Amino acid sequence: MASSALMISPRKLRSDVYSYSYQNDSNTPLVISVLASLIERSMARNERIAKNCTWALSKDIRTRVFDCHEIPDMTIQSYLERIFRYTRAGPSVYLVAYVYIDRFCQANPGFRINARNVHRLLITTIMVASKYVEDMNYRNSYFARVGGLTTDELNKLELDFLFLMGFKLHVNVSVFESYCCHLEREVSIGGGYHIERTLRCAGEIKSRQNEERRFNQIARIML
Repeated sequence: MASSALMISPRKLRSDVYSYSYQNDSNTPLVISVLASLIERSMARNERIAKNCTWALSKDIRTRVFDCHEIPDMTIQSYLERIFRYTRAGPSVYLVAYVYIDRFCQANPGFRINARNVHRLLITTIMVASKYVEDMNYRNSYFARVGGLTTDELNKLELDFLFLMGFKLHVNVSVFESYCCHLEREVSIGGGYHIERTLRCAGEIKSRQNEERRFNQIARIML
């Protein structure tokens, strides 16, 4: 129980953001789980609003570029973990991506994050944030493979995102710190429960998917 509290704490989040080391820490940074929790709750809120108010649905045609034809069968937590595992973008990249998502929603008030657009929005903002924060980056083609897109699709998403944002990508120290404090408050004021639930759900889904894959493999062998 003590180790769980340590793993999900404001101090742990700040430590990850400012001094995470791949060599010294093999765990997924806490900021990823906090971001997943925030986005999932935002999606749930948007879904509730959309059920009661048809005018609350995303109506901005320009932002529909982020809508995918089929909703990916992957939780936000799992998708972020996949991006982290294959791109090794540091925790600060995810915090800056969160800043960009917030700015994007403010600049496009008709946009609503939902299950159809969230994955494309995440891979785009993380890639753009990585270019802003990191000294060295993978090519767009690599990010596209990690995110489950073609290179042309991600190139278009990046360009549309930049124009819809008005190219406002600069994040100064005070803005960075304020968003870090916001995430810390999210962890300390009851957010830990939601984060633990997000992690638990992601784990259960992974377990079911592994069992299904094993069952299919056995079925193929028997056939």
